[in-house]
Amino acid sequence: MKTQFNERNISMVMDMYELTMTNGYLNQGMGDTMVAFDVFYRNNPDNAGFAIFAGLQQVVEYIQNLHFSEEDIEYLRSKKLFTEEFLQYLLNFKFRGDIYAMPEGTVMYPNEPIMTVIAPLIDAQLIETTILLQVNHQSLIATKTNRIVRVAGGKPVSDFGARRAHNVDAAVYGARAAYIGGAVGTATVLAGQMFGIPISGTMAHSWVMSFETEYEAFAAYAKSYPDSTVLLVDTYDVLKSGVPNAIRVAKEILEPMGKRLKGIRLDSGDLAYLSKAARKQLDKAGLTDCIIVASNGLDEYTIASLNRQGAQIDSYGVGERLITSSTTPVFGAVYKLVAVKEEGDFVPKIKISETAEKITNPGIKDLYRVYDEEGKAVADYLTIKGEQIDATVPVRYIDPIKYWKNRSFENCTFKLLHQQIFKDGELVYELPALEEIRNFVRHQLECEIWEEEQRFENSHPHYLDMSPAMFERKMSLLHEKNSD
Repeated sequence: MKTQFNERNISMVMDMYELTMTNGYLNQGMGDTMVAFDVFYRNNPDNAGFAIFAGLQQVVEYIQNLHFSEEDIEYLRSKKLFTEEFLQYLLNFKFRGDIYAMPEGTVMYPNEPIMTVIAPLIDAQLIETTILLQVNHQSLIATKTNRIVRVAGGKPVSDFGARRAHNVDAAVYGARAAYIGGAVGTATVLAGQMFGIPISGTMAHSWVMSFETEYEAFAAYAKSYPDSTVLLVDTYDVLKSGVPNAIRVAKEILEPMGKRLKGIRLDSGDLAYLSKAARKQLDKAGLTDCIIVASNGLDEYTIASLNRQGAQIDSYGVGERLITSSTTPVFGAVYKLVAVKEEGDFVPKIKISETAEKITNPGIKDLYRVYDEEGKAVADYLTIKGEQIDATVPVRYIDPIKYWKNRSFENCTFKLLHQQIFKDGELVYELPALEEIRNFVRHQLECEIWEEEQRFENSHPHYLDMSPAMFERKMSLLHEKNSD
């Protein structure tokens, strides 16, 4: 199967500071110091109630293929910044650490660790940029697509975004993320080839304009693809020309072959009005099974508006606003140091900020999803790594916002969200198939995540609570640093 590494090495996709710092660590004799970094984000896109984790498979592929070529080393040598010892170190580099992560497709929330890297300082620092760009991009597009799919109310949504994506990778991996988020397919052929995503595509306006008449264009297309004829009807005039010519082709070309016109596509104009008028024309001609596909500047907000207007649209092709997540184009995951090993033990580290939401949760942690007796996720629970939970008795927790209240989980079950992906640099995790990831997203939203969290406006917050020991660790470090 094709991957992003078949024809190129992306190991040098990193910020320059990763190289200047790691060169410095080696010079200071700190390169093998064991550290822990967390990947997390602070706010849900579009002020939504949750996000969807995507991009783990590409992180795994990156780690497995991470190496520096002679050409890379020569380029870095030309910068005259790095010692020869460091350049030789890179030439022989192989990742040596452990990585823990949520399963790809997990519904996730702000400020909780999506992924934890425990590795020698050089190893952990060198992989920062590529981990973040994979997670940030695909999580953003998967989350955006899922919003669009949910508002479509069961009508198929396809990714039509390649021509508006920010580059080739954004188109291909955006299509993968869109499929995870619930799109039924993509128009991007390479994404279909690489990931097995269903691909679809019919014609552009140039097809229609290449023929002498619209009817001839439609007829030629129907003869070429009689089993899957979808005609773009808005090149000249939807209701006076496009739909009548589509009906004529259905009657004169397809029906004598024993075929049916599969659909028409609207790509401009007042989609609500045109779809209702086109539906009447099609039904009157006996083409009640002919679907109406809409494209052109769609997102969850325009689709919601079309629904309110009673638009007669059966399927959506969503392009630029999906593939760029135009309403919130930045996901914002970050990579922060949370622990350093000193004299055999990991010592928690905390970042303090004048902005409360930027204060990190220190130390290596376990993250649990807490379920009630009906299987609904009531909260996520952050504990110190290895902390034991006895669910047979009430489990006390601290709400970091209302920390003075005495609260407990009762009659709940706890599911550890992190799984080990790499151990000592070797992959120990079986990556699921893309279809499994997509189904996992659907299962969570249908069975586990409260409807109130899935609202598009004023979504109910999902609580990230802490064990008393975890909360005390954070408060102690805050008091210690504030008194320095």
